[in-house]
Amino acid sequence: MIIHVVQSDDTIQSIAEYYGISVDKLIQDNGLIDPDNLVVGQSIVIVEPETIYTVKEGDTLLNIANSYNMSVIQLLANNPYLSDREYLYPGDSIVISYTRKELLTTHGNTVPTINKATLRKTLPYLTYISVLNYTATNSGEIISYYDDTEIIQISKAYGVAPLMLLTTLTIQGEANLRVDFDLLLNEDFQNRQIENILTILKSKGYLGLNLSLQYISLTNIQLYENYFIKVTNRLNSEGYQVFVTINPNINLANNEVTFQKVDYSIINRLAQNIIFTSYEWAFSINPPSPITSISQTEVFLEYVLNYIPPDKIIIGIATLGYDWELPYVAGVSNVNLISFDNVNAFAKEYDATIQFDDVSLTPYFTYTTKEFVNHVVWFIHSRTINAILDLVSKYNLKGISIWNITVFNPQLWLLVNSQYEIEKIIF
Repeated sequence: MIIHVVQSDDTIQSIAEYYGISVDKLIQDNGLIDPDNLVVGQSIVIVEPETIYTVKEGDTLLNIANSYNMSVIQLLANNPYLSDREYLYPGDSIVISYTRKELLTTHGNTVPTINKATLRKTLPYLTYISVLNYTATNSGEIISYYDDTEIIQISKAYGVAPLMLLTTLTIQGEANLRVDFDLLLNEDFQNRQIENILTILKSKGYLGLNLSLQYISLTNIQLYENYFIKVTNRLNSEGYQVFVTINPNINLANNEVTFQKVDYSIINRLAQNIIFTSYEWAFSINPPSPITSISQTEVFLEYVLNYIPPDKIIIGIATLGYDWELPYVAGVSNVNLISFDNVNAFAKEYDATIQFDDVSLTPYFTYTTKEFVNHVVWFIHSRTINAILDLVSKYNLKGISIWNITVFNPQLWLLVNSQYEIEKIIF
């Protein structure tokens, strides 16, 4: 696997020729929307399959899969463009296999309004999917926003285990600290919530719960532990897995990496897996900075591995970026989300050059509007994603979690699928 960084004199044709790959394959693998207008600093992923099959007249995905003793879902993961096609055509090149490393658990967060075509295109790459559709109240009741029945059914059909994601955040990402502590301090509310969780799990067909804990600190860890013990004991007795998603609140202050240094031992003992991530849209008020930092994440991992074995840790990857208005003034300056499929076009529109921060291992660029307002955009691309995957391998972590999967990211899944065998726990 090679990641090529676009230079000023590069064209899609020259890159393809240099690496001995077809232009069409390069465009298809990377999801390039405007391949004739590459941006300096843009990243291009080049992978070499282990086995390729050329489609013949009368072939179907099923008979190709059977002939190679593999599933149709595996074929779709190796060839995501097939999810957009109704038919195979003679002469089509089908990737049968890549030379892969170890097994990887993958988890994706989504909302019930996800486009179903995007969902089906993404599911071949997932082990678990969490649906953000439930907000906990301080009285133990649970607010549901949409009918998620279809997502659950489709996920199971693709061998992906659906998890009910419960958080005190609203579906728009708005936080409510008071709800958390009202719930933590009242056992009656907790008991009511647990019974409501079980009702939803059973009626909807979820296979487990993903409990989001946003505000763990030294002062409240005991409360969270007591609450988590009650939840897991009750749900485990009914045959349900319990995951926990924790926002580690990693920051940099005075050149020192800071986070809540709590003892995760009890949560580790009870949780099926622990996902460390943040819901990016809930924290868009942060000043301009990298979306993530590989160096800071590694410092956090060195700490948390004292309490949690690596084979239970799932680490988050945010696929969104932010566009900050400069000079930044908290509460005044505009801050906008920007998605993977728009960021390169946005840079091209403003004739920006994509830079790369060698500490956080994340890309960024600056631009000025016609009204002479300066902006900076920080985002994540293939070099960042691959650095996170390197951390997974270095520390033998369980896997990765994607926030969020509502936009299909071809480079992300190409990097994952070409280097790892994706775990499937239901068939």
